[in-house]
Amino acid sequence: MADVEYLQSIIRTHADFPKKGINFLDMLPILRDPIAFETLITHLVHHITSQTVPKSLRKKVDVVVGLDARGFLIGPIIALRLGASFVPVRKRGKLPGDCVSATYEKEYGADSFEMQSDAILPGQSVVIVDDLIATGGSAKAAGELVQKLGGVTIEYLFIIEIMFLKGYQCLDAPAYSVIQHLD
Repeated sequence: MADVEYLQSIIRTHADFPKKGINFLDMLPILRDPIAFETLITHLVHHITSQTVPKSLRKKVDVVVGLDARGFLIGPIIALRLGASFVPVRKRGKLPGDCVSATYEKEYGADSFEMQSDAILPGQSVVIVDDLIATGGSAKAAGELVQKLGGVTIEYLFIIEIMFLKGYQCLDAPAYSVIQHLD
């Protein structure tokens, strides 16, 4: 697909970030280019409306969940285009009110996510979005939060997937990534 190749050409790699031995794939240059940003959002929305929704039980997306922090950059736009609500998943202690939490292991340490306990209603169809999937720990934790509130995750969406880590294997729903990075 031409749009995937185009987006892949814009992503930058930063060696030894955030620590030695990690090659960080940076999607932020896409946001600095309005055409690339629109291409990304249109690609993801088209995937959801043509592939995800027709296969779902409710035939719609009720909630788009975005992971802290880059999921916040694309999640609200996708939610708006779908006529769905947007729900943020934040690091522990960043959200007011009653919250549910889940702890997970990342590529370089442990962390916890939270979601406000009234953010998703039982039975609602949910799509979870983030910029990248590596080991799948943070996405899995977001899925656990959705499940704790009674929501149904119908798909996980990522801009980039680091293929060799096979993070999608720990998820409870199908996963889609725009760009599959091999190394």
